[in-house]
Amino acid sequence: MNLQRSTPINISRYGRSRHKSHDFEELSCLRTTESSQSFSPNLGSPSPPETPDSSHCISRIGDYLLLEPLEGDHVFRAAHLHSGEELVCKVFDVGRYQESLAAYFALGQHQHINQILEILLGDTRAYVFFERSYGDMHSFVRTSKKLREDEAARLFYQIASAVAHCHDNGLVLRDLKLRKFVFKSEDRSLVKLESLEDTYILDGHDDSLSDKHGCPAYVSPEILNANGSYSGKAADVWSLGVMLYTILVGRYPFHDIEPGSLFSKIRRGHFNIPEALTPKAKCLIRSILRREPTERLTSREILEHPWFASSGAAGGAVAHGRGEREQEQMVPEVNMEEELEQFFS
Repeated sequence: MNLQRSTPINISRYGRSRHKSHDFEELSCLRTTESSQSFSPNLGSPSPPETPDSSHCISRIGDYLLLEPLEGDHVFRAAHLHSGEELVCKVFDVGRYQESLAAYFALGQHQHINQILEILLGDTRAYVFFERSYGDMHSFVRTSKKLREDEAARLFYQIASAVAHCHDNGLVLRDLKLRKFVFKSEDRSLVKLESLEDTYILDGHDDSLSDKHGCPAYVSPEILNANGSYSGKAADVWSLGVMLYTILVGRYPFHDIEPGSLFSKIRRGHFNIPEALTPKAKCLIRSILRREPTERLTSREILEHPWFASSGAAGGAVAHGRGEREQEQMVPEVNMEEELEQFFS
């Protein structure tokens, strides 16, 4: 791979508690072959391919090396030159990066939300560095078939706490799904919301939205209505219910290979809960997956549900190992995680 040197340019540097600027040498060549993202639920962890794209040139950005692309030409595996720490770098147009990252600046830190470590500004691009992750929740649930209730409670508490923090601070996430949550550690005991780039920042307390945004398997009944607005926070909560059901049961509560049939099932809101689940788990699922948005728990109320206390997860504690599974069930292999624009256009 080539390392090409270019003229040093000024950058600004953004950290959790520091702001400063200095010069750096950008050893460029962000050259990649054209690629497309797959939304198949069969995807595993977002680790780099075994054989990196030979057309990609390693790039030096300040104290970091940009290695092979992880997603198109805007997400790269990166490494710190001195410490060797592995990170993820997202590349934005320098004129639009503040708009793309506005939710991070507005929200502040939370232990279960991905944090910006540093921002380096070049002439045309902004390089935003995040901690690496160790696979996503969707792949984990698919591989595991389903999770025991104690482990599910610990992980779902962390997921719900991230959503509640966003809601408390005026953010609606809109495109919630298991794939958006990734593991912070190799032991898969801690999860974090991977991205805030699709969020909507509310102006005041009114969370009414009218855009049709989300994933088919996770979309709420009210979003499927042809006209009118809906509560963005309540729609997020519905998606949390789909996530909880999928974690505990190993399949989506509403599933069909035809979008029209899938949406009809979601509108009706009928689903079956296996008898093997505990009464408190069933209660929480039913309290979230309510057709009427005003009847659903809020994200903050979810955290107060007794299921977490009975499972020992009220503090988001580290998950224990999984034992033997009961009857195996699978998260569907069909392409259920595409964007909805084609259906709502």
